[in-house]
Amino acid sequence: MKKLPKFRRKKQVDPEGHSARITNETVAEHRKRVLAGGRRFKYPVQYARHRLVINAIIIAIIALITLAGVIWWQLYPLQNSSTFFYRITKAVPLPVASVDGYPVRYSDYLVSFRAIEHYKQHKEGVSLRSGDYKEQLEYYRRESLNGAIADAYAEKIAKERNITVSEEQINEALDDQRASRDGVTSQETYDAIVLDHYNWTPAEAREVTAASLLRQEVAYAIDDLARTQRDLVVKKLNANSDFSKVAQSIPPQGDAQVTSGVVPLVPRNNQDGGLASMAARLSDNEISDPFRSTTGDGYYIVKQLEKDGDRVSYAYIKIPLTVFDRQLKELQRNDKIKEYIDVSTSTVARLEVKE
Repeated sequence: MKKLPKFRRKKQVDPEGHSARITNETVAEHRKRVLAGGRRFKYPVQYARHRLVINAIIIAIIALITLAGVIWWQLYPLQNSSTFFYRITKAVPLPVASVDGYPVRYSDYLVSFRAIEHYKQHKEGVSLRSGDYKEQLEYYRRESLNGAIADAYAEKIAKERNITVSEEQINEALDDQRASRDGVTSQETYDAIVLDHYNWTPAEAREVTAASLLRQEVAYAIDDLARTQRDLVVKKLNANSDFSKVAQSIPPQGDAQVTSGVVPLVPRNNQDGGLASMAARLSDNEISDPFRSTTGDGYYIVKQLEKDGDRVSYAYIKIPLTVFDRQLKELQRNDKIKEYIDVSTSTVARLEVKE
């Protein structure tokens, strides 16, 4: 019987002809081959990661563009005044208009319009969004936008002339607002009233007050005509203390018309721009020096006529401020006020005629 032939195990070699057996002599060579084989898996992963980063950036850019488009659509064509979009305008200084090249912040417009809308809805039970109040809605939009434009123009002039409002002035104005016929309300009560009536936080109420004071400071600073008329009134009062005759003797110049009047007995803390308070500090028939009203509408001179306890009667002469408003109208005529939202003006005109 023949012996079966012995089969020798063939020496294993890799496709490139190298021995697959690892020995001390071949370990370095084997390591090189393993690392070289792994590189073909490494580089494709790097390429895929690079593509992933690019795709993520593209998606983020598309998302930002979409978000910006939604915000633009809601604020400008739709004029959405919700709290969410109001907060966006506070965080991002988006313009609602421009005056003489200076931007008018959308948030300044909304802080006024939202206050009116809140008061009408929660205090008067009126929904301006209903069809019955469409004209009133447009009127309040117009008034709020006009106010924001005026504040922005005052801010522009203030920067050019280095006009500022101090923290002390703001605090004094807020203290005056807390004063009433029944005394001075506490800060907590005042803040609660402002929030309930206008939906303003203390910070927002302070910002609104600061903007109003800055507009007043600018209006006084640029009105040389009012100062001229004021000095002329003082000169004429030295010769004649009759307020009515003195006021009539000052020739009007455009809208700048000096006027006079008499106010019957009112509380000394009457909300009349500080006129009653000034008159209460005078003696009978004493005439005050010219002073600015707290409402910022012009210079006043008062004469105490009668005093009865905490009540006082007085005569007054008013020298109005007109230059600031006249300059705004001039900018409007010269098409230097650009508005980025559509607010009706014909409806406003009809409402003003009714009033």
